[in-house]
Amino acid sequence: MTLDESVYAELDRLLTPVDAMRLARYPGEWPQRQPVHTCYVPADAVVPGLSAAWGSAALDALDEHGLPDLGLAPALVEEVLPRVRAKLAAEPVEDLRVDAEDGYRGAADREDDDVLRAAATMAADAAAGTAPASFGIRAKSLEAPTRRRGVRSLDLFLGALAAGDVRRAVVTLPKVTDVDQVKAFLPLLEALEAAHGIALDLELQVETPQAVLGADGTATLARLVHVAGPRLIGLHYGTYDYSAALGIAAAHQSSDHPAADLAKQLMQVAVAGTGARAVDGSTNVLPVGSRDRVHAAWQLHARLVRRALERGFYQGWDLHPAQLVTRYVAGFAFFRESLPAAAARLAAYLDRSDAGVLDEPATARALAGVLLRGLDCGAVDDGEVLDAGVPDRSVLDSVAGRRPGGAGVVADGRTAR
Repeated sequence: MTLDESVYAELDRLLTPVDAMRLARYPGEWPQRQPVHTCYVPADAVVPGLSAAWGSAALDALDEHGLPDLGLAPALVEEVLPRVRAKLAAEPVEDLRVDAEDGYRGAADREDDDVLRAAATMAADAAAGTAPASFGIRAKSLEAPTRRRGVRSLDLFLGALAAGDVRRAVVTLPKVTDVDQVKAFLPLLEALEAAHGIALDLELQVETPQAVLGADGTATLARLVHVAGPRLIGLHYGTYDYSAALGIAAAHQSSDHPAADLAKQLMQVAVAGTGARAVDGSTNVLPVGSRDRVHAAWQLHARLVRRALERGFYQGWDLHPAQLVTRYVAGFAFFRESLPAAAARLAAYLDRSDAGVLDEPATARALAGVLLRGLDCGAVDDGEVLDAGVPDRSVLDSVAGRRPGGAGVVADGRTAR
């Protein structure tokens, strides 16, 4: 060795703060599963047993119309359909958002009552063990015309949840246009937590061009993510508001439009390594009406779900119970098709054997992540993963970089979710 120890010490002195900052800003994946979707239900349409009702309606649609050709191998469809039926019966909705924003069609003087009733209903379902694993509210934006109404609805909704002994919820902030809105929203969330004794996770909706690119030319998305900090669990793409803001004609507004791809890819880059997730948007073509119309809507939805999964978007929006059919058929088919190759490559990586593909640690993380997501949603079973040559789930969690345990302290002292 020709370098003096002082050279190494100086290098450590210069880079140790950088190491700490990177770990604080990019702590890695949360250990909890990511839901495959978020279902939006207007506040005035929330009813007791909503999740089960959506599952029942989805099964009725499947029985009435039958599954159209979705471009899947018949043998794969035979594998998937029993699992989808079981999922629709047991856990049809993984994540739900009571909508007091664009989806809400109640009169202005009815919003208080509708929000309170929706919250009480969700709390009762949670107490009965029939609520989705996660749920919350999308209130109105922080723009001047809707600011006070949105905050009032948040206060009422969370108070009613807390009265029903709910202790965690998700708040979705729509139509974000400026980093300062998020800065102002964070102390409001802290005040709501203190007032109601309920822990709040935050999602930001990317529905405006300003949320993607600021007036100064900077990438607003990255600033939003890091200003929001460890409270943030996701960026959600708003298909139609964003497309309309760019002047795209209504007939061409879709989550697979090139403009959508640009925004969503930037969302992916902004959240990578932070623990927050980039979430795809919705399709407003609903599977209702005649068999031909239902089949056409299912084919479109299945294609968009598959396309999103192939691009690394593992969560999207569903707006109608019958969309659950293709959410799970397309999703389960994707994960089951992925299982053999992903398991073989990961097993070879762990065994350091020659399987014809030289994978690196980053790819191994992605392989483990796909297997975990398949397990999380029920597309594949633990036994199938073990039979494919991959060790147990704890090893998968470790390789995927998921933080162990589900608890711990992050940069600002908050408890990790």
